[in-house]
Amino acid sequence: MCSSCPPSALPSKSNRSVAASAGVRPAAVKTSRIPRGSIPRAPRILTTTVGSYPVPDWLAALPSEQAVIDATRVVFDLQRQAGIDLPTDGELYRFDVNHPDTNGMIEYFIRPVAGISSVVGRSITEEFARHSPMGFRRKPAGVVTGPLGEGSLNLLADCQRAAAVAGGPFKFTVTSPYMLSRTLLDHHYRDFDALTMAVADVIAAQMPGLPAACVQVDEANIPGNPKDGPLAARAMNRVLDAIDQGTERAVHFCFGNYGGQTIQSGKWAALLEFLNSLHCDHLVLELAHRPASDLEALKRIDKEITLGIGVVDIKVNHIETPDEIARRIEAVEKKVGIGRVGWVHPDCGFWMLKRSIADRKVEALVRGRDRYLGCS
Repeated sequence: MCSSCPPSALPSKSNRSVAASAGVRPAAVKTSRIPRGSIPRAPRILTTTVGSYPVPDWLAALPSEQAVIDATRVVFDLQRQAGIDLPTDGELYRFDVNHPDTNGMIEYFIRPVAGISSVVGRSITEEFARHSPMGFRRKPAGVVTGPLGEGSLNLLADCQRAAAVAGGPFKFTVTSPYMLSRTLLDHHYRDFDALTMAVADVIAAQMPGLPAACVQVDEANIPGNPKDGPLAARAMNRVLDAIDQGTERAVHFCFGNYGGQTIQSGKWAALLEFLNSLHCDHLVLELAHRPASDLEALKRIDKEITLGIGVVDIKVNHIETPDEIARRIEAVEKKVGIGRVGWVHPDCGFWMLKRSIADRKVEALVRGRDRYLGCS
């Protein structure tokens, strides 16, 4: 890494809206002995990935606990060798061959939860179709039959497994309660707000003690449903507030990546009030695949929230050049000012791409960041 780059101005932990709606963040609960590590402080713009990585062929062919550990180590090493400042674990333990289009973003969280049945026959499928909360799903991820509870969900175990082979600070990702609740058919609460907050309580209870330097909440549905912003923010903040003190809080937004396709319409401008109400340290925003007009909205995001900007398009096989990456960073900083951008990353996860493409895009991300900062 270029030693001449100025130190990063990582965000201080803000209580700008916490006191108004949720009180101060809860005290840290330390349950893991695996150290988190510290996020680098330089250069001033850090590189990270969003979450998923292509599942290695050998893992898909011969899945086992040891193979998942080995593959996770490979994913971490690939990113660190490329120079990524804050890598992710690749989410390889979430992959389900029966649901490849969402790469474990939904079923991994839903199926273990108590109060949810995974028995989905014809009548349930037809009822869900009439309800039609998510046009890209033909059937629900599950049916809510009783009060939601932990069940066999254990995010700590998966985070500890990643931490054991991470080789340094890393990011751990969880799906937003709002997005999860929209995939369910509710036969118990009979109220979408109540269901969403019940999901939020289950996920929030998993947050204390996670041995990651950063925990990221992923939301790919609210961009197409901005009217639900207040509910989604309330649910997401319940999860964010449960993360240990000292752990970086990130929130990732995209307009969908279902089988490589955009599934939500909308603009960032319609989400500004929602984004500004989140109890997070930085945002992870899809921008490389978005129109240039979306950049204007970034100027109105709360200055206490650091911007993370997508500068790598994961929906195409084209490998960005360092100059292309640098120009995308420059375009944003011209709009929002120097110092507002703290992170650069791909628009979304890499799971749908070939490994050869994903690896080269990661290398381009780092080289482009360095080119922009004058480090190469």
